[in-house]
Amino acid sequence: MRLLQFAFLVALTSGLAAILIYITGVSSLYGSNRISDEDFEALLSLQSGFQKCVSANGLGLQAVSGKDYCHVTINFPSDTVPKWKDPNSGELEGLSFEFDLCEAVATWERVRNSTTILTKEFIDALPNGWEEYAWRRINKGIHLNRCQNKTLCMEKLSLVLPETPPYFPRQFGRCAVIGNSGDLLKTRFGKEIDSYDVVIRENGAPIQNYTQYVGKKSTFRLLNRGSAKALDKVVELDETRKEALLVKTTIHDIMSKMIREIPIKNPVYLMLGASFGSAAKGTGLKALEFALSICDSVDMYGFTVDPGYKEWTRYFSESRKGHTPLHGRAYYQMMECLGLIKIHSPMRANPDRVLKWVPSRSTIKAARVASEKLLRMVGAGSADPLSACSLIKNRDKRKPASIPSLRKAAIDHQKYVKGATLYPLERSLGHGQLCTVQAG
Repeated sequence: MRLLQFAFLVALTSGLAAILIYITGVSSLYGSNRISDEDFEALLSLQSGFQKCVSANGLGLQAVSGKDYCHVTINFPSDTVPKWKDPNSGELEGLSFEFDLCEAVATWERVRNSTTILTKEFIDALPNGWEEYAWRRINKGIHLNRCQNKTLCMEKLSLVLPETPPYFPRQFGRCAVIGNSGDLLKTRFGKEIDSYDVVIRENGAPIQNYTQYVGKKSTFRLLNRGSAKALDKVVELDETRKEALLVKTTIHDIMSKMIREIPIKNPVYLMLGASFGSAAKGTGLKALEFALSICDSVDMYGFTVDPGYKEWTRYFSESRKGHTPLHGRAYYQMMECLGLIKIHSPMRANPDRVLKWVPSRSTIKAARVASEKLLRMVGAGSADPLSACSLIKNRDKRKPASIPSLRKAAIDHQKYVKGATLYPLERSLGHGQLCTVQAG
């Protein structure tokens, strides 16, 4: 009996010791992630202001608080008639959509510090980057035996793979992202669009014959798989032939052949990018992501975001089925009410429209810090942008990042990140980033 009592006391003591060790370990690991009263106040302030912003600017949309400080639900008016059906279930699109403001604030703020162009530097810096990642960016890359023949993979990627990023955060001032919605034909935005420093277009959207509605300037063009296979037609859309073409998916032998043989002189790159899950899809969202990674401010035109839509439309062709248009409208309204973009549409055509209740930069910063802690993100709450780096690699001294003549905002940002390049990592635990820094 005494032996059993002794064994029990030993086990109890060991258990308490294990608990203390666990608590000490967790405290050490997440000590800087403790949520303070100020953090909760920041999230509450963001959520409250967000609801007011949606009510004031959302043309009938309403946002209500969700299950905690992070979640909100954006509701459409009850008399909204959805038209889009899920192709698998046949169910009509709903009228309520839940969003996580904490995840949105934290993720989009990191996008603003990152590059979204795939580079050789990025692949080289990834652990087993050529064997585990590079072949995924080549059409039918699975047949390349995971790039065991690195020379062959490098050859296939060479036409679209710069050594280091060709663009930098804050490199450009005012940028406009132009969608393809038929709504563009309701308002003559052409001259207004041409006044931006940078104009970003999508897929095969034409310019000629529509300039009074969509402008004629074009700096970048985001391409999905189908448009990328028609590069020869795409390059003819911009009469200056200077558009940089950004491909969302993979390099294809058809693309390579056209680039070499036509030849296509436009810069062509593959995109990197953050993962936003099923909340937002399509080339339009990727175009906004790219814009936010290189521009001070981003405005959007030609997205179906006004009430009373009937179906997805294009300004240059027949209607198409599209995907979750109500969900998309709600997501873009969330982006506007987080201060990421400004929406222009037939019902929001005044270029001097003042957004009400948009959170200040100080509010966003405080909410971002709190959100990173809640989400257990790498470098949560730190003022050092490099604390978000879960992988840090020294940049090859023979291959310094090529920095063109940059505007002051971009130079200041380069100083802020200490000359490093920050890349998003897909499926990274804690939303960590890969960072390349100058050695020595």
